[in-house]
Amino acid sequence: MVDATIICASDAVGTIVELCVDRRGAQLEHAHLDDTRVMLRYRLPLGEVASDFSDALKSRTSGFATFDYEDAGWEPSDVVRLDVLVNGHAVDALATLVHRDKATRRGREMCRRLKDALPRQLYEVAVQAAVGGKVLARETISAMRKNVLAKCYGGDVSRKKKLLAKQKETGLVAMAGHVRRFNPSHQWVHNKIAAGELSVQQMDIQTYFFRRTNMNAKGEPRSWTDHLLWHHACHSIDLFRYQAGEEVTEVHAIQGPTHPDLGIAMDMSILMKTETGKLCTLSLSFNNNGPLGSYFRYICDNGTYIASYDDLYDGHNNKIDVSDVDVSLNGIELIDREFVSSILERKVPNSSLEQCLPAMRIMHEIEHKMTK
Repeated sequence: MVDATIICASDAVGTIVELCVDRRGAQLEHAHLDDTRVMLRYRLPLGEVASDFSDALKSRTSGFATFDYEDAGWEPSDVVRLDVLVNGHAVDALATLVHRDKATRRGREMCRRLKDALPRQLYEVAVQAAVGGKVLARETISAMRKNVLAKCYGGDVSRKKKLLAKQKETGLVAMAGHVRRFNPSHQWVHNKIAAGELSVQQMDIQTYFFRRTNMNAKGEPRSWTDHLLWHHACHSIDLFRYQAGEEVTEVHAIQGPTHPDLGIAMDMSILMKTETGKLCTLSLSFNNNGPLGSYFRYICDNGTYIASYDDLYDGHNNKIDVSDVDVSLNGIELIDREFVSSILERKVPNSSLEQCLPAMRIMHEIEHKMTK
């Protein structure tokens, strides 16, 4: 503690008393030296004086005040540790010791400053100040784009929330493996749509396999069970939203009998409609003993196009050259390139979690309708 002596003009007494009280001072003496000057003596914590007390005093009195102090020994004080947490994790370098009475105000000030100083991420970042586990202040740094959880309504998205939590924890890029967005065939159609040359009126999608045992494409046993909705329709539902450029407002679905051993439906039909009436019919089967794979028919206002993986044909089965669409004719290579470049350039990737979560909501709605 220190005993401080301040001499100032009589009309400045009020503001100086306010300053000393704010710095946890205790008044020792208040004396009038003459008609225009007053002497004030306060016992103040040295920590309050050593920072910016003199500057604050000069500012309040326009420089017309004298200030001196001397050591007054030690006194016990109610000091607490103020922690700063970023996304729930304490940052030791930002921790500080403050008097309990000032913890809340100091915490709010630190949170406000950090909100302005920290860069925005792909997700919301919470900045908090806490004492002993009790949060005293909080600021939220908004995401670069809308919160990726904003459309997580109407469905069980617990797995995606866990993935988002991991993304927030690590700050890494999170991207869904929707290769259809990157196949040159679908890119060609998307570019035409973006340029205003095409508008999708209906998409007819067929996904057919012959898979009555739980084997992968190499004939090896799977450690998990394949599923028409969650492992195949998911890509087509996302692609329809992507190409239509609209939200799905109506969905209907039916499925065939459940396989006695696999516990999944072997046949499924899905119908979707957007807000302006664009349609998508999706037929899926594990019972098809014939040509395997997925086939996409785009029925547009200015032409019909059929996509099969990276290849594209017009409605009369004439092949369309897509070699100049991207740097590769392999959709898997192109999605890998997007993922790597998003990491290196710290950009939001095409097929990010934010863009793909609405499709998960649609899938949950479909599953609910088929199983209720």
